[in-house]
Amino acid sequence: MRILFLGDVVGRAGRAAVTGNLPALRADWKLDFIIVNGENATGGVGLSSGHAKDLLAAGADCITLGDHAFDQKDMLTFIESEPRILRPLNFAKSAPGKGFRVFDVPGGRKILVAQVLGQVFMKRPYEDPFGKIEQVLKAHPMGGLVNASLVDVHCEATSEKMGMGHWCDGRASVVVGTHTHVPTADTQILPGGTAFQSDAGMCGDYQSVIGMEKAEPMRRFVTGMVKGRFTPAMKEATLSGVYVETDDRTGKATRVEMVRQGGRLAQAGPL
Repeated sequence: MRILFLGDVVGRAGRAAVTGNLPALRADWKLDFIIVNGENATGGVGLSSGHAKDLLAAGADCITLGDHAFDQKDMLTFIESEPRILRPLNFAKSAPGKGFRVFDVPGGRKILVAQVLGQVFMKRPYEDPFGKIEQVLKAHPMGGLVNASLVDVHCEATSEKMGMGHWCDGRASVVVGTHTHVPTADTQILPGGTAFQSDAGMCGDYQSVIGMEKAEPMRRFVTGMVKGRFTPAMKEATLSGVYVETDDRTGKATRVEMVRQGGRLAQAGPL
């Protein structure tokens, strides 16, 4: 199976990079399944139903969210009617929507997609992500109920993301981190066959502070005072993510590569 995962989409520039490039990438790279983290797609905070529809229409098979899952209030109801959007498993017991789903893939294949929130340095005390993902992976073994599985671990600490990668090694095809918006250089296949990258990076303008116009973040760092709101940077965005190929029989990764298309961090694609 050929899988593309794209990191946090930030604002209009990030949305344009995804919607403008995804159809061609699917065709050129012969992608079987595409997951997009839409956590910051609407004004840099959350995802609106309208922008979710745009990402899905462009070719995303699944959209994951994060700690800003319901900052756009219409997502509270829209997620119940759109099963291709996933919120974190451990967001809250009363949260609408679901934290995992098994999707059909062409050729009669199936892929599990799940998301968890980390606990280290996060603003809220979320439930144990390791216990939550353990239940899901046990119920959906690779080579059994699913041909592949991907876990989006949305958190601050790289150590926690690495811990999740090793925790899932051999039981998930891919574990990829989101939330910090900076792509890491540790793309690898772990000993048990799980593709891993601590952070996929963002689909946004890197002439910025993690996707936001520089002036206000820099002012806060320098003076400790707030003057205005954060606003997404608007120049050309880099499409950042991870490309993975898996064995349909075992679910294990056979190839993994960092993806950076366009913008300031562009590099050649995986194929």
